[in-house]
Amino acid sequence: MSVIALGADHAGFSLKQIIAQHLLVEGHQIVDCGTHDESRVDYPDYGAAVGVSVSAGEADRGIVVCGSGIGIVMAAGKISGIRAATVHDTVSARLSREHNDANVIGIGARVVDDQAALAVVDAYLAASFEGGRHQQRIDKLGALDSANDGLK
Repeated sequence: MSVIALGADHAGFSLKQIIAQHLLVEGHQIVDCGTHDESRVDYPDYGAAVGVSVSAGEADRGIVVCGSGIGIVMAAGKISGIRAATVHDTVSARLSREHNDANVIGIGARVVDDQAALAVVDAYLAASFEGGRHQQRIDKLGALDSANDGLK
């Protein structure tokens, strides 16, 4: 099975815990990047931590959770090599992997109920990158990482 990095802010903490338990039951290993309770925190810290974990090879994929699933994905996507997507259903979760080779997904705890979130996680983890016509687009995304380096 895979090693999955998990991260959430206070709004996503409860759902992160549910996802973690689900993944453990399914045989995955977890890298818990926090947060560890419902105290107010800033989502960029946890999105970035998951992105770094995946980018460094400590985890195969990442899952981040905040209220909307948007801000924490923006943070994860700032890390070089991360292709992060906010997903709200099994179709977007599957396509994020098949077409976009997403290595991090974000789920909105205020948007998706717990059972739907678990279905999203399962669909994402079951999907594989299709390559082919999608590969050149992924290569272009990778080139944007190095283009950003020149802007600093």
